[in-house]
Amino acid sequence: MAITVKTLWDEGAEKLSLSVIAGEQHLDRKLPETAMNRPGLALTGFFQYFANQRLQIFGLAEFTYLKSLKEGEKLKRLKELFEQQIPGIVITRNRKIPEEILKLAEQHKVPVFRTPMVTMNFVNECTVILEKLTAPQERIQGTCLELMGIGMLLRGDPGIGKSETALSLIERGYSLVSDDVTEVRRTSRGRLVCWANEVTRYHMEIRGLGIIHVPSLFGVAAIRRQTELDLVIDLKTPSGNEDRTGVDPDTVKIMGVEVPCLTLPVRSGRDMANIVEVAALNQKLKELGHDAAKELDDKIITRLTKGRVRNG
Repeated sequence: MAITVKTLWDEGAEKLSLSVIAGEQHLDRKLPETAMNRPGLALTGFFQYFANQRLQIFGLAEFTYLKSLKEGEKLKRLKELFEQQIPGIVITRNRKIPEEILKLAEQHKVPVFRTPMVTMNFVNECTVILEKLTAPQERIQGTCLELMGIGMLLRGDPGIGKSETALSLIERGYSLVSDDVTEVRRTSRGRLVCWANEVTRYHMEIRGLGIIHVPSLFGVAAIRRQTELDLVIDLKTPSGNEDRTGVDPDTVKIMGVEVPCLTLPVRSGRDMANIVEVAALNQKLKELGHDAAKELDDKIITRLTKGRVRNG
């Protein structure tokens, strides 16, 4: 998904310590690639494999080379660079920007930024931001929490008790990520990251009570800005067909990623918060390599096998 230079500016200006030096009115230029390019070879006049769709980063090496050129030659090389329709330029280490770059930037409508960051650090931080901005994302129904490092999504029909269960868990010291509507993004590592919509972030709707602001009532420890999704729990009215062993766990596919999924029946008087808490603990144990259901199943099979051998 292509974004604009302005999208990067809006998202990363503060974190990357960016300031616009020239071309502020041209921030709507497309930024088709998330990778960045250091135009060392391009400044020598070699453009055969030049990545012109990437943000161009001028660091110590680029400035040292430009200083070695005569004025006429420097202007010629920079002009050739700008003629490649580059989306933007970032000057690192707060270096003074040559007048030639500023004039060419205005002429070719290319925004120029400056940051005090070291080149390598800037590239690393900016790459993370660009991958986040271009990653596939969806909006799904469900309340997301983090329990002991386990990211959990509670799903179910309206009125089933998702928010009430989440509220009980928050009272026990766990953290809310989003209530009822959750934004989900797939990372380059094949993981899902959940966070709340900007409008509803840190708020919950409790039936009969209305809207509450979680950090005001329970403190900032009761909220998380985002979490990776480890487990989906579907709260449903009892059907009589619920899994009783957990030997063959279900999964649900979200944005092409298989996520462990449990279906928990909701009954009057049942402490759902307690069961959900145990589900998180059990999932954490599974991730550490300890599966209670499989362990018991293996013990039963071993006992039955030994019994058949003795009887035979």
